[in-house]
Amino acid sequence: MERYNDEIQLKDILIKFSEYNKEIWKKKGKIVLFSFLFFMLGVTIAFLSTTKYKANLTFVVEDAKGSNPLGSITGITSQFGFDLGGTSSTTFSRQNIMQLLKSRGVVESALLRKGNLEEKNDLLIEHYISINKIRELWEKDEKFDGVNFNKSHTLYHDSIMGEIWNQIIENNLAIEIQNEEANIITLSYISVDENFAKQFTEALINEMSKMYISHQTKQARNTLDFLQDRADSVFVELDKAEQEFARVKDINQRIIKASGRLKELQLMREVEVLNTMYLEIIKNLEISKMTLLNQTPIIQIIDKPILPLQEDRISNILGGILGGLLGGFLSVFFFVFRKLFKDALGED
Repeated sequence: MERYNDEIQLKDILIKFSEYNKEIWKKKGKIVLFSFLFFMLGVTIAFLSTTKYKANLTFVVEDAKGSNPLGSITGITSQFGFDLGGTSSTTFSRQNIMQLLKSRGVVESALLRKGNLEEKNDLLIEHYISINKIRELWEKDEKFDGVNFNKSHTLYHDSIMGEIWNQIIENNLAIEIQNEEANIITLSYISVDENFAKQFTEALINEMSKMYISHQTKQARNTLDFLQDRADSVFVELDKAEQEFARVKDINQRIIKASGRLKELQLMREVEVLNTMYLEIIKNLEISKMTLLNQTPIIQIIDKPILPLQEDRISNILGGILGGLLGGFLSVFFFVFRKLFKDALGED
């Protein structure tokens, strides 16, 4: 009995499918017309769409977990209280770098760099405002009248910068991993001006590199600065002690008793101690310089954007095809839904 009911249900479905198929075939002329209208609409939209340019930059992030070639030396110096910054850090991993490239601090720093567009040297953010015609929108609001990022910053500047940063990371900026094994990352930026796209992309990676290198070498730089200051102070003390030792020695030339040469002996010991300290600090200072050099650079750029840039837009043919498919789908859906609605009313 169940098998009989299943056969009836399957038969009803096939009958319904045949009816809808006939209905769609009857309306094929309207479907074709509707598809053609959407085809023309797609071509028109593609033709009138603004041409945008895509700047691609690829770079490699060095592995922060690599071995330290100065490990044995830093191990010895650490026993004397000197940390040469040889310990690797994973704070800036590959994923962190990808997120940091979109951070407001890095994007703002890149926008506040100088750029040359149409023979005009100005801040990149001023070029961004100009090419995207943002000042035309400001004409309706007096509080933005005369806002210029070359002048002192106010709350309005911060508000504008925040909006521009949000537009960039939401609509124009993309960061992707091109090669998992080689750690190759692609930075892409889309703009209506190809020169701006190129310069902003390069400024963005430069600001990112500066921040990355500054963090990775911060400990080594702190050690280097400390050792340099200490070396300078010890050298000054050593110079004073040597001059005082020479002066006392000249005075004691005719003194025979050891008690009379006590001051000379004390100064000689002080000079020897300071001289030993100075030599050790200089050695540690040179090791610290080697450590700092070993940690720089961190980011290696592989390919920079080269003009003319790739156009990022839908071709007229592709726009027409997508429009025609959309029109055909909508028209078929309309006629199927209309028949379904009529059948439902007829059953009632």
